[in-house]
Amino acid sequence: MSQAPIPLETEHGYAPPSVRQFSVFLDNKVGKLYELLEVFEEHPQVQVCSLSVMDASDHAVIRIIPNNSRLARDLLRDRGLPFAEMDLLIVEVDSAHSLTRLCLYLLGAELSIHFAYPLMLTRGGCPMIALAVDDQMLAGQILRSKQFRLLGEADLPGPCMGG
Repeated sequence: MSQAPIPLETEHGYAPPSVRQFSVFLDNKVGKLYELLEVFEEHPQVQVCSLSVMDASDHAVIRIIPNNSRLARDLLRDRGLPFAEMDLLIVEVDSAHSLTRLCLYLLGAELSIHFAYPLMLTRGGCPMIALAVDDQMLAGQILRSKQFRLLGEADLPGPCMGG
């Protein structure tokens, strides 16, 4: 098992690792999600590690976390797809570092979780969850102090070989 990278230091202290989420805005029509995913499947250098779909009557917001944000951004722009970006925390969970404990520690700091969803691709089989929180820096500091493993883009699984 590889060791976690050394945390970055900022003028305010520790900067937690993060990943880039893309919120892609699509018409709510049959086949649009397939078309979006096909864009990524055509490029083996980037994989969708996580996916969340929020749908409304006339549109859908597809949240994706790729393992290569630079290439994902280029692909979305090249296809003319409207999207927004934001950084999220990725946290490994296990029996000693459960979701319940994660929530308890963030609650203790009066931090809100705006949304969360699991990652489909994992490294080493440990479950991982993506979190959008009030204060990413503080949440990262708290979770690291409680021995949670935080992951950055470089920690996300790469392209699958074989199959």
